[in-house]
This record gives sequence, structure tokens and C-alpha cells, in this order.
Amino acid sequence: MRAHDITLSDLAGLPPIPSAAQVASATLPVDDIQGDILIGMHKLNQLFLFFTINDPATFKTHLANDIAPIVASAAQLSNVSTQPLVALNIAFSQTGLTALGVTDNLNDAAFSAGQVNDLTNLGETTDTWVPAFIGTSIHGVILLASDDSSLLEQQASFLDTTFGGSVTTVHQLEATVRPGAEAGHEKFGFVDGISQPALNGFHDPLPGQIVVDPGVIIVGATNDPIARPAWATGGSFLAFRQLQQLVPEFNKFMVDNAPPFEGKTLAQRANLFGARMVGRWKSGAPIDLAPLEDDPVLGADPMRNNNFDFTHPDSDITSDQSHCPFSAHIRKVRPRADLTGAAPTNTILRSGIPFGPEVSDDETASNTTTQLRGLAFVAYQAQIAKGFQFLQRAWSNNVNFPPRKNVAPGFDVIIGQAKNATRSTVGLDVNNPTAAISIPQQFVVSNGGEYFFSPPISAIASVLAA
Repeated sequence: MRAHDITLSDLAGLPPIPSAAQVASATLPVDDIQGDILIGMHKLNQLFLFFTINDPATFKTHLANDIAPIVASAAQLSNVSTQPLVALNIAFSQTGLTALGVTDNLNDAAFSAGQVNDLTNLGETTDTWVPAFIGTSIHGVILLASDDSSLLEQQASFLDTTFGGSVTTVHQLEATVRPGAEAGHEKFGFVDGISQPALNGFHDPLPGQIVVDPGVIIVGATNDPIARPAWATGGSFLAFRQLQQLVPEFNKFMVDNAPPFEGKTLAQRANLFGARMVGRWKSGAPIDLAPLEDDPVLGADPMRNNNFDFTHPDSDITSDQSHCPFSAHIRKVRPRADLTGAAPTNTILRSGIPFGPEVSDDETASNTTTQLRGLAFVAYQAQIAKGFQFLQRAWSNNVNFPPRKNVAPGFDVIIGQAKNATRSTVGLDVNNPTAAISIPQQFVVSNGGEYFFSPPISAIASVLAA
């Protein structure tokens, strides 16, 4: 029996994890849905183990007998009394399902092709990818989470002994929440996760929180329109991305390129510049509500920090960037009033976590990254083409999105990809919002990834290990 919550459940400003009572009353099969899908995003420590199956028959035996019984469900993770010491989830790529002899079509073209074959949509090359992600040789990923990193190492050792030579771990990534007051912040320093969607019938939505039908995230759930094999109901497609963040370079760019603003110091101008790139101050306060100065009280208030839609009295949403640039990251990936009616289906449920050390004094002094750090990006959706892929291709990388503006918005400077070419954007100078600013460097560098299917727990033994 664990004494402490496996998750960070009290991060200021973030939507709360559903209570055990909420989970128990949900109409979703929470005992069959893997826990990271619905309860993730607040983990303390995580280990991702990417593997290739060498001996399918032996692997299946261990999958059925040793792994399926310990896969953590959403119901388990919702209550400290039922949480395991280490939460384990597992997901498989298309080549992994094929290796296991699963021939059913899950009807997701991006998943079937693999992420390496999605480069055009993602706007990138494999030049900066981890070698293991190049190709389709990764068959699956095991996700381990705990409040104690030493327990992760013990569980990984147990898995290595259990599987023996039937699998090979081809890549692994250790991740942990940032320390102290930075808990809940990504590596650039911004609170991460405020704009998570709520699932109808599962979450109690906060003011401004988008509400989507479960079938947008969960395969086979309400309003998933795609034909799926019956056994897949309760699963979700997992888009994994290893995203390196060049923090010293990002900080230097803020200082070197901060637009002039009378009465503000250089540090204040740099912070404003960064906030306009992201769409929030580092505290989480949205610049749409706090356009010129940070408001940490607002940032920490989940009843207010997501309750905006980019509209303002006496302002024209087609031309007004005085509050929030058209190209701000949070506007690009959730356009709100910029795009009414269509956005709820283009939604993902994120479960990522930072990885790598804090920035060293030497890196700060040299303005140069020498240690690998960033975000282990995890997104769940029922259709990759309408979820992660769509947000990257049609919104973040699309210089004309949001539509119907008086000037082309440009790239999402944070995650927009242009195959390493210089990107241009507008709106970052609050006093000259139509001025274009060139961004010669990618501050978020893709190290690759893969598309997986996180199956319902019942299918692990009955279908995948059969």
C-alpha cells in the first residue's frame, strides 16, 4: 500500500485530476482504460522503454502472464489507496501489432504508416532524430511512472529479467517533474497543461475549458465515427515525440530581440516577448487577459486562467493583436473564437513530462545548450489525423492560420516546424503587431517519435497475447 500520491495533484492553476468519486461514476470503462490516457500529465517521475520484439511467442507468454495483470487502469490511478508503487502502461506500434500476429485494421492511416513516414505533415526531416526512431523497428513502448525514481529502476530491471531475450530495449528516456516552484512548468519556464480538454461525462469542466465527447480521445466511445474492431474499444492512439528544448538559446533570443517598450527594463521586455510567443506568462496567466504585465494570482486561479476566447469589446478579432498575437502558441493549437464550430474534434489529451537536467551555470553563461533536455510529449486521441497530426500540420505549421486575419499570422514559433528553415511570424511586437519577425533557429528540436496504440487492458491478454 502506498502512502503518497503517485501524481502531482495540487499544481497551481492546472485542471485537477478527477477524483475517485468522479471516476467511479463515469460512463467510460475506467477499469479497462489504461491510466495514463485519462489520469496522466501530473506524474512525478517516468521512464519510457521503447522495445523491439525478437521472439513473439515468448513475449506473448510474458505479456499475458506477467504484464497484463499489472497494467494500471484509470480507476486504479484515481485513488492513492489503489495506486501501485509503479504504474505500468504499454502501447504498440503498427509493426508491433503485426509482429504479434494482430491483423485487424484499426483504420488510422498515420498509425499504420508510422511517424517516420509522416515527415511532410510534420514539417521536419530526420536530421535531428534519435536513430531508434528512424524506420519502423520500434514495436512498442512501456511507460513506467512513480513518485520514487529508484522504484522505476527496480521495475525496469524486473522487466528486463522477465522478458529476457524476447525483446530488446532500443531506446529509453527518463523524465521527471521540475524541482520546487518550477513543478508543473516546462523547460522554458512556462506552466504547462492549463488548456487540457475535459471529457464529457468524465471531467467537471472549468470555466473556459473545452469539452469534447469521449470518442474524440477514446476509441469506440461516444461519437468516435470510425469503424474499429470490437476489442479496440477503450484504447487510444498515443503520439510520442521526444522534443529537445534549447533553453539558453531561447533565453538569449528573448533578450537580443525584445522589441522596445517605453518604461520597461530589458528583462521586462524579454519576458513580454516570450509571453507573446507562448500566449501566457510563465505563471500561466494568459496574455489575452493580462497583455502587458504578468498576473501570478490570475495564473494560479483555474477558475479564471483559461476563461477567455480572444474576443474583446470594441476590438475586431480579425485585426486585434494588442492582447494576444495570432501566432501565439496557445492560440495556434486552440483557436477558440478564431475558429468556432470545428475545433472540438481537433483535440488531444496530453500526458507529457519534462526530461533532462536544469540549465547549468556554464550553459547560462555561454548561451549554449550542452545537455539534453526537453519535453517527452505524449498525446492521446482517437484519430491521429484529426488530433496531433492536424494540430501540427494544419495549425502550427500553417502561416495562414488562424484564418480571416488582416495579416498572415506566420508560424507557431514554439512548435511550428519548417524543415529547419528560417520561420517568420507577426504579432510579437505589441506596439507594431503587423511587423514580421524572423526566427532563424528552432528552439524546440524534434528528436523523433512514433505512433502507438494504447489498447484496452482486457485486449492485452485476450487479443495481443493470444
